[in-house]
Amino acid sequence: MNDITVTSECPELAEPYLRQVLDTAGLAVEYVRAERNTLYRRGADGEEIPVSDFAGGYGSVLLGHNHPEIVTRARELLTAQTPVHAQFSRHPYANHLAAALNRVIHRELGTDEPYFAIFGNSGAEAVEAAVKHAELDRGMRISALLEEADGRLTAARSAVADGATVPAEVCARLGVPATEGFASVEREIRRRNEKSAASPPLFLALEGGFHGKLVGSVQLTHNEGYRLPFKSLAAQARFVPNGDADHLRKIHAAERRTLLAADVVDGRITVTERELPVFCAFLVEPVQGEGGVHPLTAAFAGEIQRFCADIDCPVIVDEIQSGMGRTGALLASSRVGLRGDYYTLAKTLGGGIAKTSVMLVREARYRKEFEIVHSSTFAKDSFSCHIALTVLDLLERDGGRAYRRAEERGEALRAVLDSVHADFPDVVKEVRGRGLMLGLEFHDRSGASSAELRELAGSGLFGYFLAGHLLRRHRVRTFPTASAVNTLRFEPSLQVSDAELEQLRAGLREVCALLRKEAVAELLPSGD
Repeated sequence: MNDITVTSECPELAEPYLRQVLDTAGLAVEYVRAERNTLYRRGADGEEIPVSDFAGGYGSVLLGHNHPEIVTRARELLTAQTPVHAQFSRHPYANHLAAALNRVIHRELGTDEPYFAIFGNSGAEAVEAAVKHAELDRGMRISALLEEADGRLTAARSAVADGATVPAEVCARLGVPATEGFASVEREIRRRNEKSAASPPLFLALEGGFHGKLVGSVQLTHNEGYRLPFKSLAAQARFVPNGDADHLRKIHAAERRTLLAADVVDGRITVTERELPVFCAFLVEPVQGEGGVHPLTAAFAGEIQRFCADIDCPVIVDEIQSGMGRTGALLASSRVGLRGDYYTLAKTLGGGIAKTSVMLVREARYRKEFEIVHSSTFAKDSFSCHIALTVLDLLERDGGRAYRRAEERGEALRAVLDSVHADFPDVVKEVRGRGLMLGLEFHDRSGASSAELRELAGSGLFGYFLAGHLLRRHRVRTFPTASAVNTLRFEPSLQVSDAELEQLRAGLREVCALLRKEAVAELLPSGD
């Protein structure tokens, strides 16, 4: 048998460049244990060093690391040898989870319309499933429209045979010779309809949005660094500035397509237009995570809802970071009056242990055919479904005590960030977010008098160096948002204590003081 012993001298093969980047910022730390809102690393003498976790698994551990009830449930399931690989069989636990999610969603939306569940393993996979389902639905709607147009052409042809006339203006509008009569009209209508129907789907998404890095979802992510290298692989998106309803209407005017139909009115052939569903879906985060923690306003949520209803474009609400109680409700979007045709949930759904996600589709949009053409090896398994049911129970227990806790802890965290902003307005630009999903944006330092600070500001790693200093000097773990590196994110668990909040306050105040003094050397790993 081969010796598979691994030593510390083995070469770095697991994403070595990322390791190098983390090293540069002082963030390449191995954590050896986790509980509540704390991660532990090893010190030089082997002792455990606690680190207050304000990154929270990018929103995955709202209930805390290794929550005792979730761990107990996981042990019970594994001890009972619960099946993980039992695909293509009956999964009652998945149905129980879907029903439990529906009960909460119905309460928050004030509706009784069912949402059907398609399970996955990650947030990006849930987005991919939503996009695939929306495109299946779009294709089926286009087929129905073409069939209807074909039927109306057949009826019009029969009417012409019975004496209906083809006005010259109809031929002129279509650019066909009047001498050929209805035959040229029919031929041109079919040609145009086939061309319009073959138009590739377009997606709408917000500037600053992040929906994953898989083949489809990366094209819906606004950050060009992630998207453009793969632009030829998937359908394209049109990005809308957050809050700009006029831009929405301009995009629609530029991209809309129609199908033509022939009708008979008073013995004369007329040609009418029907809107073709070019836009497959509009993807929205109620609170943008990677884009800098920008909340969606109720006013713009209403504009999106009305616009999409007018053109029959489904709304996919991406609740992967903001959902599952982080903002004080299961759905952050319910707080701003946005109702989705689709919802994607992940991260906290797995309780910080199971890797699971779900895509929910409302009954009015659901296509049963999707269940045959889409599948996922690990999805809908007993382990992850039972863990997710435990998570929902913890959120809903005692009349939703966890939601109230998220709001209360969020207000306490906001007070800390606001106090830092108030004392350092020349350093901190803004505090944004909702509940336990907050961001603190620093002013751009590219115009600083210090050449070292200008270089740091232009490195693309500004926020990572600040996070590295907080980790090394103050034992506080956070990260910048991926597409807005001047913004630090704060997504701790419900377990975050007042002492940890004060620890964060002290750390941020020192960072701000160093930036004010332009003391770059003290912010870098070599300065500690």
